[in-house]
Amino acid sequence: MKTLIKWANLSLLVLFPVAWFAPLLRAGLLPLFGLSEISVISGLQSLWETDVALALIVTGFALFAPYLKTIGLALVHAGLLHRKLLPLLNIMGKLAMADVFLIALYVVLVKGIGLATVEVAWGLYLFTGCILASLGISALSGKARR
Repeated sequence: MKTLIKWANLSLLVLFPVAWFAPLLRAGLLPLFGLSEISVISGLQSLWETDVALALIVTGFALFAPYLKTIGLALVHAGLLHRKLLPLLNIMGKLAMADVFLIALYVVLVKGIGLATVEVAWGLYLFTGCILASLGISALSGKARR
């Protein structure tokens, strides 16, 4: 079980960057982004041009929190980082989930207001799956080490 958890966590080191570049949404008209396909990276690029403070927050939630958490868990699994840091790593994973909620909120707002035609793309499912897998791996890591 420990080996499976370890390899699942290591696979996230590859899957997260794929999810960041994968299309999250396809939109016909989107005033904020002006793009037909939006990925985490393209959305961040647009945010850096319009709102640096929000771009910093979203960059932290979408890129740094999940990736640093995954690296931290890999270090715990390898015995290079003390397991007492697992609660901190769990918090980092929950911060990453906030980004998924922001994207979902944006989709609901745009569809509700009727400003654009918005379709959810495969990247949103991949990104959400990576975040949820990371949360699950954290929970299992805490139990496997006891």
